[in-house]
Amino acid sequence: MTLTNAVQFSVPADVPANKRSLYEANFQLITKGTGNLALFAGDQKVEHLNDDFFGTTKQGPIAEDDNDPEHLFRIAQQGVVGCFASQLGLVARYGPNYSDVPYLVKVNSKTHLIGTSIGDPRSRDWVTVDQVVSLREAGLNIVGVGYTVYPGSQYEAEQMAGAAQLCYEAHREGLLTVLWVYPRGKAVPDERNPHLIAGCAGLAATLGADFCKVNYPKVSEGSVAEAFREAAKAAGRTRLITAGGEGTDVESFLQTLHDQIFISGAAGSATGRNIHQKPLAEAVRMTKAISSITYGGSSVQDALAVYEGTRDFSI
Repeated sequence: MTLTNAVQFSVPADVPANKRSLYEANFQLITKGTGNLALFAGDQKVEHLNDDFFGTTKQGPIAEDDNDPEHLFRIAQQGVVGCFASQLGLVARYGPNYSDVPYLVKVNSKTHLIGTSIGDPRSRDWVTVDQVVSLREAGLNIVGVGYTVYPGSQYEAEQMAGAAQLCYEAHREGLLTVLWVYPRGKAVPDERNPHLIAGCAGLAATLGADFCKVNYPKVSEGSVAEAFREAAKAAGRTRLITAGGEGTDVESFLQTLHDQIFISGAAGSATGRNIHQKPLAEAVRMTKAISSITYGGSSVQDALAVYEGTRDFSI
């Protein structure tokens, strides 16, 4: 299947000359030369604890495979993804057995146990960029780092400072940066407001992010895909990707993804639950279906055929 047209991109000025080729190679690797990104998210092992990996969802039982962290790595290796995001501990533990997978290491994380009714979200750094780079030196394919910022939290100042430093330090090492930017806290009455989400996209650009992950907004009337254009424009040269969200039926998920890219102007998605809660073979086909839209520009029906196994997609 033909990839979408290759894009021109600018290398940020904070990438030193001796790391420029590495930065460019990492960008081309995770975007397959298209500028888009199909990020496979495994950071929920912390964020949602075992709620996403064991039990039953609205879509039915979670695959038994999913309770084993190695399920994530098998999917990342056998599927078609731009990169796999997880915390350093898991990447260090399983990565040597899956060294061909491109990894994005999540630098800060928190659980969902302390809700905003108890306190504003505060996600502290776990590791440094230097520690992430040590995995690259150990032979793993480390392509980037990720960081969550919660605008609206009373701790937003420290989180924004941490994110800005991370972007700068990562670029100095030729690594890409993805910021998770979620407006959240007692000061935020509506996390899914499209105008607020657009502001978060612009914030990610000022912090130096290469990609910004946001939640898809909700609207009371009109087209949500049209409303989301504001965020894609606000991100500027920072490429906007959307959170996959909780499990939903496959066709609806693929239709939403298609709308986000081809109506809104987003650059892809960061999908976890809609992939890893499935058995391995089905999860692998789901990565291919997502990538066929993200990288190949497939129609929803063609992507659905990839998921169903009657059509293949590879890069």
